[in-house]
Amino acid sequence: MQTQLILDFLRDVTANNNREWFANHRDEYEAAREDFEKGVAMAIERFASFDPSVAHLTVKDTTYRFYRDTRFSPDKSPYKRHLGAYIAAHGKKSLHGGYYIHLEPGACMLACGTYWLPTQILTSCRNEIMANLDEWLRCVESKAFLKYFGRPGKRASNGFGLEHLKTCPAGFPRDFEHIEYLRMKDYCCWMNVDDRFFEGDGWLDEAAKVMMAAKPMMDFINAVVDDYE
Repeated sequence: MQTQLILDFLRDVTANNNREWFANHRDEYEAAREDFEKGVAMAIERFASFDPSVAHLTVKDTTYRFYRDTRFSPDKSPYKRHLGAYIAAHGKKSLHGGYYIHLEPGACMLACGTYWLPTQILTSCRNEIMANLDEWLRCVESKAFLKYFGRPGKRASNGFGLEHLKTCPAGFPRDFEHIEYLRMKDYCCWMNVDDRFFEGDGWLDEAAKVMMAAKPMMDFINAVVDDYE
């Protein structure tokens, strides 16, 4: 991808987030969007090489409108400040986890997994972790997983879980040896990358390594989620 082109546009739209400016710079948006979508198409193909379940996806299946829904937000800025793609086998609106790439000046990111799970599914995931703890630990305490994401929690550059309970979830044993995995409110792992990470085509190999490290965890959780879909 031409990240300089994309990120320069995103910086400009952040500083001039209004319809009049956008109308006068629509060509810049179209150029940035087209280049980003070429990168997404390559990412789908690359990720499908180790996860055939996403091979059927198109760019449209994975990308989002650039226009913000401002109906329930105090921020009435009409346009987003980032470009993102969620490469998920069951679609970007599904609870089934997937692979996410995010371009935003100073906040570029790779992520994998699922989030915003309903309570009953989250409870089932916790039960599955307790029932198959050894398998779960092989997924989330592998050398590769810990290298990219670390243990549950948020850090400056990476993390496992976007939100965590402060105490043990109701109905689960407080003395469970790995309570940190039951306190998680989602099963999403992520890492920030430099703004130059997505430049050119070489990023695909490194992104594939990151996603492959996360895939066993995602597959474990998807096996539970899919029982509900």
